[in-house]
This record gives sequence, structure tokens and C-alpha cells, in this order.
Amino acid sequence: MKKLLFGIMLLALVSALPNPTMAAVNISIGISLPPPIVFEAPPQVVVLPETDDVYVDPDIDVDLYFWNGWWWRFWEGRWYRSLYYDHDWVYYDYVPDFYYSVDPDWRVFYRDHNWHGNYWRYDRIPNRELHQNWRGWHNDRYWQRHETWGVRNYQPQPKQQMQQQRQQRQQQYQQRPDVQQHQQWKKQQQRQPQQRQPQVQKPQVQQPQNSQPQGKPGGGEVEHKK
Repeated sequence: MKKLLFGIMLLALVSALPNPTMAAVNISIGISLPPPIVFEAPPQVVVLPETDDVYVDPDIDVDLYFWNGWWWRFWEGRWYRSLYYDHDWVYYDYVPDFYYSVDPDWRVFYRDHNWHGNYWRYDRIPNRELHQNWRGWHNDRYWQRHETWGVRNYQPQPKQQMQQQRQQRQQQYQQRPDVQQHQQWKKQQQRQPQQRQPQVQKPQVQQPQNSQPQGKPGGGEVEHKK
């Protein structure tokens, strides 16, 4: 009788586990999470020209992006995203839409304050200011319309040229050995439907209501940069 009572209590405890805990268990099956990034202080980002409001942290060696309310990381041929820059990474089963618009030489342009031959007066945006304002800046097209991303005498590229650049970057991405290795792994998983598959995130139309600053829960009213 005591054993039966103990079993019922144990089953009730497992059932009461919150969803994030169960999701973390599922994610760990076959797909590992990226190693943590050590930050001495919350990141200060810059917005990349000729993108749909893609922000990057130039102070670390890892390419860490902020776009559409999420932080994004690429690691070992796979994409991960989180509402926080330093934890809670979740595997993302697609290439985020912004990626092919990112110039692969942006670090060189950042170092030289020069964007394709034009002086680039970028702003360093503190993490809290980013989270308070990114949505308003995006809806107002602030960086494109008012600041031209800080690029002096900026002239937009022809649409056809930008499309060609995206196609070239997509081809280069697909040729990466780590990406090809991950694609092969996905095909192998599809051939084995009887095995339990890892839980992944898929693209969602709805944006996060509140993404929090400094890697920890918090909040603030939306302000528009002047």
C-alpha cells in the first residue's frame, strides 16, 4: 500500500513539471545547445545598414544578432534563438529571414567606420534602450528613413543587385560543411519516424509581446529615439 501511494505521488510530481522543463528535455535529444557566451556587461549593439533592422554585437567573436524581438545565434550548422542574450537558447529549424541580407564583411566595415566606400557613423545602442525601442523604430522605419543607418551620402542599391547578393549568400551558406552535415542529420531523422524527435521552434507570425533587457526579466515603456 505504501509503495502504491509513493508511486501515485511520484506520478503527480512528474505531471506537475512546467512546460519549459519538459521542453528542455526534448530539445536535448539529438540536438545540443550552444555553449554560453560570457558577458562582462550587457551588450551594446549597432544596427547593420541595408537590413530589416538587424542589430549585432561587435564586441564578441561570436555572431550574435538581434532581430524581430529575438536574439539569434548560429552554431555548428544550426540556428538558435532566445528572448535573452545569455540563456534560454532554443533550436530553430529554419534559417531566419534576415540572415541573407547581412553583409558577411560587416566587421571590417565596423572597424573602418566605412560602409562600401562611405563614412559610417554608427551608434552604439545599450541593451535596455534596444529592448525599449526596437519595435517603435521598426514600425517607423527609423533607421532607413531618418538616419540612413548613419551612412554618409548613402544611396540605396538597386533591388535586382540586392536580390543577387541574397542569392549568392544563400548559396555560400548552403555550401558550408557544418550546414551540410546538419542537413544530412535531419534527413536521417526523417527516415526514422518511429524514434522520438526533438522539439523545435518553427517560424511564427506573431511577434513576442515583451522581450526583456539585460538577459533577465524586466520591463519599460516604449520610447522613440530622437
